[in-house]
Amino acid sequence: MNKTFLKAVPILEKIEEAGFEAYFVGGSVRDYLLHKEINDVDIASSATPLEIKSIFRKTVDVGIEHGTVLVLVNGEGYEITTFRTESGYSDFRRPDTVEFVRSLEDDLKRRDFTMNAIAMDKQCRLIDPFHGKKAILEKRIVTVGEPGERFREDALRMMRALRFVSQLSFELDAQAFESLRKNSCLLENIAVERIYTEFEKLLMGKSKQKALKLLTASGLYTYLPGLASQKEALERFQSLPLEKLTDPVVLWTLLLTECYVDNIETFLRKWKIPVKQIREIQRLLIHIDNSSDFTKDRMALFNAGVEEAVKAARIIAILGNEDGRKAESSVYQAFQELPIQSMIELAVNGNDLISWFDRRPGPWVKEELMGILEAVLNGEVRNRKEAVKEWLKHCKRM
Repeated sequence: MNKTFLKAVPILEKIEEAGFEAYFVGGSVRDYLLHKEINDVDIASSATPLEIKSIFRKTVDVGIEHGTVLVLVNGEGYEITTFRTESGYSDFRRPDTVEFVRSLEDDLKRRDFTMNAIAMDKQCRLIDPFHGKKAILEKRIVTVGEPGERFREDALRMMRALRFVSQLSFELDAQAFESLRKNSCLLENIAVERIYTEFEKLLMGKSKQKALKLLTASGLYTYLPGLASQKEALERFQSLPLEKLTDPVVLWTLLLTECYVDNIETFLRKWKIPVKQIREIQRLLIHIDNSSDFTKDRMALFNAGVEEAVKAARIIAILGNEDGRKAESSVYQAFQELPIQSMIELAVNGNDLISWFDRRPGPWVKEELMGILEAVLNGEVRNRKEAVKEWLKHCKRM
């Protein structure tokens, strides 16, 4: 058994000693069967939240109204959720009513996909009433029960389905795909922040192109912020060599190079993307528009910084059907060859200039420093205080 599960076995045993059932459930069981790394586990139990609180000394009510209690043992936190059924999804996202039950199968029945509806006991025995292991072996994403019912309960599950296609390289069940086409409009009921999270995870998956094709073929893209009229752009985007790209900033930038967007910032803000990330994407798009060559323009490389320059170079290479890795390597090498790599390393500062020029402080100081910086970067003067002073005299700047 995986060590993460082993550490949690005493939790299951303590619940069982109190007369209740307890199992590992959900994504951790799925990932265990896929031989993927597991960092935390989810536990489901027949015990109610109050019963769980009576069993363990230290607990936190993290979602008690939906049956979840955080149990603290030996410095570790474990979320334990009571078996439950759900009904009345009037907002197509959250249940109107949650009812605690004692039946594991009833609890598994409410889950989204069969691969996520598997339970495992402390001896690694699977409880799999909906044949989730079979779906995993066949690399198929199948809903628990009728797809339309699952998607109408929680419309975000449609995006989750495509995200799993991308992350796991699985195929989407034909019935589920047809249901995506019929129910895609329900995505309008979902908060943009949640859609953004799923879409970005989709972009970072290894089979993102397969997932993007399903996104366009199903029509789901028309309910994503700013993408309703961008079908051809999405098709161009998915035809790029995206397989090994995992940086969301690079992927968003590439997407925007293919889209016809009047205002980049407005488009990105519709997605509720963090402002810091928006600014980085905007700067990368400027480098792309300028066809910046950081191996030749040392000032541009210095101002961008190595990380931003590397990203821009890779995007420019991909768009030009060139080797992105080679472009990255060239920029790294060019950065290492710069005489200085930050303003802190410049041998002179504003106080030096004020003293040499015998002038009051003002905007001229920054202008002179930028001129000195460019000269140092381009090898016109050595980065030494006296050398810079002599260069300034020679150029009749003082």
